[in-house]
Amino acid sequence: MNVLVTGGAGFIGRWIVKKLAEQGHDVSVIDDLSNGREENLAEFGIKPILCDIVDRKKITEIFKDGYDLCIHAAAQINVQESLDNPEKSVSVNISGTFNILEGARKHNTKVVLMGTCMVYDLADTSKPISENHPIKPASPYAASKLAAEELALSYYLGYKLPVVILRPFNTYGPFQKSNMEGGVVSIFIKRNLSGEDLFVYGDGTQTRDLLYVEDCADFVVKASMSKKAEGEIINAGLGRDISINNLAYIICQKKERIKHIPHHHPQSEIKKLICDYSKAKKLISWEPKTTLEEGIRKTSEWIKANEI
Repeated sequence: MNVLVTGGAGFIGRWIVKKLAEQGHDVSVIDDLSNGREENLAEFGIKPILCDIVDRKKITEIFKDGYDLCIHAAAQINVQESLDNPEKSVSVNISGTFNILEGARKHNTKVVLMGTCMVYDLADTSKPISENHPIKPASPYAASKLAAEELALSYYLGYKLPVVILRPFNTYGPFQKSNMEGGVVSIFIKRNLSGEDLFVYGDGTQTRDLLYVEDCADFVVKASMSKKAEGEIINAGLGRDISINNLAYIICQKKERIKHIPHHHPQSEIKKLICDYSKAKKLISWEPKTTLEEGIRKTSEWIKANEI
């Protein structure tokens, strides 16, 4: 297949590109490199098309090359940035997605939209979160991603454009940034390898469902190739949660190196996060293969070799 990946030079995008390339597909990448890195694609011999997805004219031109599939992973992804600058979330996540959908509609290109678990009501997480869980976007980021999903589904229902909506949970692994823009696993590993204390916000009892990035990429590609997934919203996660305290201990093995600090945004803290991925298992025969312990080991080895 001829596949276009938006945001393909980013963390998850890079692994999606790798999976597609391994399967023998022709892959092109759009990225403005605001978050992604060109070197992430070097091993595949792919040079990204430098383009901001809000540039409707350029997106229209790119789609003229004729693609069978577009995996749309480009987005404004930072929750705090969306609270500070909501206009950017609306522009990138809604208007940018509109541009992708319009480009796809004109050439009947299947669209797979990368959503987020942040659209759910995360104050009500007494049981694993399925796709039927109540929606409650608590930031412009979450709201704009939800709006993008609804827009994409309208193209499926109104134009019969093949569309799939994916909601992976907290994804981590090699190539994720380990500075404050990165995820908690990469940040903890980097600090541990550097001999620094691990800082935990609040009391550390809050839990997360952590999905290893290669499993996430496998999920995205499987869903992209499935006819059954069209018109569906599908979750992916490990199906196991872990407290941030326990995560920190697994990584550093010393309680005295775990320091609790006040949360800078306590109102946005999520107490419990665990994914119900039974729909993915039933619909596209996907389930995660990598345990948290194995994923942490692989990520540690990569950070040690590349960033320390």
